[in-house]
Amino acid sequence: MALKLQSKFSMYKKVLVADDLGSINQGVLSILDTLGVKDVDQVQYCDDAYLKVKKAALDNHAFDLVITDLSFKADYREQKYSSGEELLKVLKKEYPKIKVIIYSIEDRLQKVRLLVNKYQADAYVCKGRQGLIELSKAIKRTFKNGIYLSPQVEQALKPRTDLEIDDYDIELVNQLSKGLSQDEISAFFMINDVSPSSVSSIEKRLSKLRVQFKANNAIHLVAIVKDLGLI
Repeated sequence: MALKLQSKFSMYKKVLVADDLGSINQGVLSILDTLGVKDVDQVQYCDDAYLKVKKAALDNHAFDLVITDLSFKADYREQKYSSGEELLKVLKKEYPKIKVIIYSIEDRLQKVRLLVNKYQADAYVCKGRQGLIELSKAIKRTFKNGIYLSPQVEQALKPRTDLEIDDYDIELVNQLSKGLSQDEISAFFMINDVSPSSVSSIEKRLSKLRVQFKANNAIHLVAIVKDLGLI
């Protein structure tokens, strides 16, 4: 009875699911069926997702919602869009009205903030024991033009904590990872109008970051930040 009542509510008409794991897709399809969404398509490659969205739009039967993972395992097929992030960016650029829900195992706040604030993801749901329940909530919320974040990443849209780093820090460590010295980074920042750019400021910021991430040295700091997926 509950499922029949649920199907009467207004809901998305046409949904595309992009995930390279069939087992994950089945769970998502089950949730969509429960919500009364019958026109559902699924793909295992981001390129296929983009092409389906494009064709549907040309046929005047556009998708209302795309649910996509972030990570797609590389194989023999060469892909123009190899990740959910790249897919999100191109879809929001070319089809700004389409809703996009990221459904991923990743839970880094910096990444979630980037995807929502910069690339306009409509929801970010973390895979896990409660993932499908949260996905159902996200689908309902985004249909009403709201934004949904899983509880473990909801801090992403709140003021930053001391455990996070800002865009300046990311660029600083990124240049460090390219083998640039502090003097060279300072020159690079000056040329590109990045402030502060003095060697002393860069030295102080790197010292702070090493303490913050408990890094033994600059190389260790770069490794940690790379492992976190920030650069």
